[in-house]
Amino acid sequence: MKKILPIFSYILHPIFISMYATLFYLFCKGDIFTNQEKYYVLFQILIITILVPVLFFMLLRSTGHVKSVMVHETSQRKIPLILQCFLYILLVKRSIVIMRYPELHFFFLGALFSTILALIGSLFKIKASLHMMAISGFTVFVIGLSIHLQMQNPYWTALMVFLTGIVASSRLVMEAHTNKELLIGLALGIFPQMLFLYLWL
Repeated sequence: MKKILPIFSYILHPIFISMYATLFYLFCKGDIFTNQEKYYVLFQILIITILVPVLFFMLLRSTGHVKSVMVHETSQRKIPLILQCFLYILLVKRSIVIMRYPELHFFFLGALFSTILALIGSLFKIKASLHMMAISGFTVFVIGLSIHLQMQNPYWTALMVFLTGIVASSRLVMEAHTNKELLIGLALGIFPQMLFLYLWL
């Protein structure tokens, strides 16, 4: 089991959560959008939340500013988190606009606030689990969207809670975080999403 759990730290890496959330959103509201629009949205998410951060990470790694894709040191997190903030702002301002994609818009807005809080924490050398922050925010979004669309399907919620536990276990097995850091990440992911739920739920 200890050999399997670390795999989830990569499968559920924060860099992929935006894509997973978008896929879930488009799946749940599939009748509203054309296939062409779905592909266009997914392409934007792919470029902005995955390809750009990966290229930027490669640049930072080549210059010695980061050592690992997991970015363990708080001092190495500042630049990636600042970039992530700007990318989320770009998304909510230009791509995932409130008039067309209200629920997804507020998810990314919540993710932006979570990232800002994580950045502030890193400035004070407070380390939060970014994995837990991402997966817990995604979990709240799935639960909120399930309620909003009256999906009557408890399996999505159960799956997300299970995956949150798996990610926490994975980070502990890899000795990447302490329990405190996992709880901080959990709180940073949940509370901004909960606050924005009131605006669209």
